[in-house]
Amino acid sequence: MGTTQLERVPEPKYWHLRTVLSEALDSEFEVGEVLPNERDLAARFGVARATLRQALEQLELEGRLQRRRGVGTTVAPPRVGVAVGTREHAWPGTADDAWHPADCHLAAPPAAVAEALGTDRDEPVHTVRRSRVSHGQPVAAELLYIPPSSVPDLTAIDAPSGPARARAVLRELQRGNLERQERAVELGSAGADDAKELDRLPGAPVLVVTTRYLTEDRTAALSVATYRADTCRLTFGDSGDVEIHHGPQTQAS
Repeated sequence: MGTTQLERVPEPKYWHLRTVLSEALDSEFEVGEVLPNERDLAARFGVARATLRQALEQLELEGRLQRRRGVGTTVAPPRVGVAVGTREHAWPGTADDAWHPADCHLAAPPAAVAEALGTDRDEPVHTVRRSRVSHGQPVAAELLYIPPSSVPDLTAIDAPSGPARARAVLRELQRGNLERQERAVELGSAGADDAKELDRLPGAPVLVVTTRYLTEDRTAALSVATYRADTCRLTFGDSGDVEIHHGPQTQAS
């Protein structure tokens, strides 16, 4: 067979630099150590700063580096294994739920969420904001959308917002009969709110996990959870112990 067009494409400069930088991280730097500034790194490796930024962004995406406010670019610790949906049939807010409710308010959701829930675009839904912490650091932020029809017997709540209201809505949601869950995972970029909550910079890579909770063939609730892509290794199923190690810095703790 002849050489394909893909095989004739030379390796991009930033990708070669990414490999060189990765080797340097293993041999010269410790976890948490701050890298030299871009000007010094570009001079050391003899590349343009634009090429260097591409390589650094790739290493950040792979979880090798972290950009920290007021600190700079540091060597990232190994990724933390974070279980996603270890129980097949469990509502949000059950006893072993790792999420912590922070707030809840009643408001019209984004158009895409309203479509997924099957509600009118201007129909208010309960929006529960929750957070997740692992090893002492924030790893995920979630918005959980619950239409009033999923919590029909919700009694008057003294707190108009806050964790108390969130817990009350979750308790009422659990009265329903959960039939199944559907999940999707995609790569995204942190928006301003998520970046602030996760201690990241806007535009940082994140993993977005969307979960539909279904009952009676309708979506009873919709979760949009944003995980830090630089620190999280998402695991699915009951064991979550499948690991493939690619190097000393990418192993999960």
